[in-house]
Amino acid sequence: MKLRSIATAALLFVSGISVGHAAQKAEPSQYRGKENKQAAHALLEVAKVQAGKGSWERIAVGRIYYLGGFKPEGQAIFDDVLANDPEGTDLFRIARIYREAGEWERAKALFERALRENPKDSKGMAEVGAYYLLLGDRAAAEALFDRSFNREDELWSTVAAAGSYLGVAPQE
Repeated sequence: MKLRSIATAALLFVSGISVGHAAQKAEPSQYRGKENKQAAHALLEVAKVQAGKGSWERIAVGRIYYLGGFKPEGQAIFDDVLANDPEGTDLFRIARIYREAGEWERAKALFERALRENPKDSKGMAEVGAYYLLLGDRAAAEALFDRSFNREDELWSTVAAAGSYLGVAPQE
């Protein structure tokens, strides 16, 4: 009987959290008439709840914090994702944000880690190669293009490589 009560309480607790996440929504009072940073911060707090435990969703929230002037809050989200056995796609998403912020060395380390952990990612190889070429390292870029094209002829890899020769970054 006691075990049944504990199980019921746990179920209700979990259900309550799920309902709470689903019910969280942005309200006009959080952004109307507010200074931009204040409005954004209020909406990001809602977005954090809406994101739940999803890594991609949390990274998207972290991106806005990081690039929008709340760098410590964004970094805290990234650190949490990275500390919990991230997938290669998580590494790529965070690396792209660092690249977008102009922090190539941080981006490069995560891109390289993602490629080490998933050495069959031909599209990822071409994307990282494109970033190298855009930064002037043609030898590193073409080595990655070679690896990518030797693995698989894939449209998105080819487009990423072609664009980088014209100064166009891969579409993220």
